Amino acid sequence: MARNPERRIALVDAAIEVLAREGARGLTFRAVDSQAGVPAGTASNYFANRDDLFTQAGARIHVRMTPDPVQVDAAMRPAPTRELYVELMRWLVRRMAAERTGYLAMLELRLEATRRPALQAELNRAVRGVLEENRRSHLASGLPGDADTFLALYLAMTGLMLEHFTLPDVLADRELDALVETVVTRIVPER
Repeated sequence: MARNPERRIALVDAAIEVLAREGARGLTFRAVDSQAGVPAGTASNYFANRDDLFTQAGARIHVRMTPDPVQVDAAMRPAPTRELYVELMRWLVRRMAAERTGYLAMLELRLEATRRPALQAELNRAVRGVLEENRRSHLASGLPGDADTFLALYLAMTGLMLEHFTLPDVLADRELDALVETVVTRIVPER
């Protein structure tokens, strides 16, 4: 197995692009090699099989979608109010839109995880870890609402983003920022 970490990252990033564009069925070693602009057969030197490629793509998406801690610190400076929560969720939506490829690839991976136990285990571990870290951060931040408020907001925002990225015309008559505000104000209590 090849040991060039930069090349491996480039190949996994190429796999994420292929997933977003062509779906799980289109994720082949040949497609990854082509997307990465490397000689045919390169990806097969870095990944034991397609399951390995799927699993590493799942882990890499979370790295790509994790915000810079400096940006998080700056975003959390204002007073912890429901209005701040609205702004934080708008920021989340903007970050996800900027990483649209990663988000679409993650949706593909979630569907593929229903057929691949190793991928499902990796995604369960990664998503559960991020969710728990975010829940702890929410509770420590002083933002309004308890752990159930946080969970309800997570589930609502996940659904909103799924709709926005996959069937944008369904909610085309509503501005995304306004939808975010509606979701937050309906779920998060005022102080």
